[in-house]
Amino acid sequence: MTRIRKKMSRPAPLGTTLQQAMEAARIDVDLDAYRLWQHWEDVVGQPIAENTQPEAIKGNLLLVNVSSAPWMQQLQFLKPELIEKLNEALGKDLVGDIRFKIGPVD
Repeated sequence: MTRIRKKMSRPAPLGTTLQQAMEAARIDVDLDAYRLWQHWEDVVGQPIAENTQPEAIKGNLLLVNVSSAPWMQQLQFLKPELIEKLNEALGKDLVGDIRFKIGPVD
């Protein structure tokens, strides 16, 4: 089956083109989640970033590896503030909850 492509009057934005290509390929990639990983240290600050690493996001649950039990306990107290900062940086409510666990931190 041959499909005729409609001629464009002007170039399309790259972000729009990539999003359409991912949807067409059925790739379930959330660019906002990628931005979260990319800006982790800027959002949470250097001391927290040195002792944590985001591992995955499932729905609105962010899974974060933590270097030690004392850090994990401290982060439990900071959880509401971290959620607010992350969502503010992303410009939308992507993170609804964070689950911390002891795990590898690079």
